[in-house]
Amino acid sequence: MFGQSPQWVLADGVPIADALVLSHPEQCDRLRAACPEAAPTAVLAGDPCFDRALAARPYRERFRRALGVRAGQRLIVLNSTWNPASFFGDGGAGGDDLLPALLPRLAGEFPVDEYRFAAVLHPNIWHGHGPGQVRAWLDRARRRGLVLIDPLEGWRQALVAADAVVGDHGSVTFYAAALGTPVLLAAAPLHELDPGAPISDFMRVAPRLDPGAPLREQIDRLLEHHRPLPGPAEYTTSVPGEAAVRLRSLFYSMMGAAEPEWAASLEPLPLPGHEPVSVTAPLHVLTRVTRPGEVSVTRWAGSPPSAEYAGGDAHIAVHEDTRDVDGLELADVVFRDGRPDDPRFGSPAVWTAEVLHRHRGCALAAFTVGPSECVVRPRGGRLLGLTSPPEASVDPAAAASALHALLGAGGAGHDVMAERLLALLDDGGFTVRSGARSVRVRVTGPPAG
Repeated sequence: MFGQSPQWVLADGVPIADALVLSHPEQCDRLRAACPEAAPTAVLAGDPCFDRALAARPYRERFRRALGVRAGQRLIVLNSTWNPASFFGDGGAGGDDLLPALLPRLAGEFPVDEYRFAAVLHPNIWHGHGPGQVRAWLDRARRRGLVLIDPLEGWRQALVAADAVVGDHGSVTFYAAALGTPVLLAAAPLHELDPGAPISDFMRVAPRLDPGAPLREQIDRLLEHHRPLPGPAEYTTSVPGEAAVRLRSLFYSMMGAAEPEWAASLEPLPLPGHEPVSVTAPLHVLTRVTRPGEVSVTRWAGSPPSAEYAGGDAHIAVHEDTRDVDGLELADVVFRDGRPDDPRFGSPAVWTAEVLHRHRGCALAAFTVGPSECVVRPRGGRLLGLTSPPEASVDPAAAASALHALLGAGGAGHDVMAERLLALLDDGGFTVRSGARSVRVRVTGPPAG
């Protein structure tokens, strides 16, 4: 029994610890059965890690914004523990490693404006293979929008922010279920677990991922039909919110000192730095002008399902920093992000003009200057500002693709495009539909300077 067998808790037949902190009476019972000699050292003191996550839940939206999750987007966390039967390994079934094999499919099945993916990998994966190797393995997925979470300092915040977790038999997946987050098991090697442990019960009843079936349908079904399982929350800690008080009391009693007069507390989970969405792989964009001044935009970082093309127009949008440099010559929309006063780019006006001169096939250049704002220049047109409400913003690059679709719908010539642009300016903007969301984008004339 990992962590509670004699080889873990005894040295020469004597307990290695004066106090062994456990979070639930069930663990005390299992310690008593596995190693009676260590049972007197058991102290029921809760779980400070889980208590910090519970205390952070009121700030969930802040953690989501830090990870670049927009209103209406779903954050899916991919979690793996570190052994060969894990999600990052072969799941115990042999053959290809599961997570690396699934990553390319995520780009083709999940539109980037509706889903955000983050990966939480066990520290032993990072240290066993080396950070350089892990990043190299996941490089293509990162260019398609996957964010890698710090394995020591950021995983709790990611769980608080998550809409769903796809994981395995590691503790992070169990913590997610204890928080009430929908969990889909990509790997569940029951033969490696104590059959009497709560995590084994959880593995037997939690929904399973079918790697051979469409992934998006499984995620959407999980979110629609989720009902929290009582086991993980019940067995993670029997004294939620009490870990700080109990641990401090234990520590001071062991030192033979009086406790301070002030209340015991845990350090709140820190708000991570902003992790902006950075998709530098070429984006396949499908647009449908649903009515005057309104356009539906769906973007994929991989080849989208062919059925999605019915009844719509398609174009390619590419970040200027892409490593797929050939894509720039095929791009209808070229975009980048940066500070408007960055001297390296001159200004958004200078940069957009340079892009249209350099890439003759490009119809529109867009310089993103903030989470909800960009400066665009259509070919042969004037410099414009696009802005959406900060509280319900759309990715400025998606707004740029929507403008491109509106101006050129039906193969419009230059004169028609000019008329449409004037109409948008008169109306004050246009509406972008992305998934189930509709966002009004304001169009303004050339920004000052």
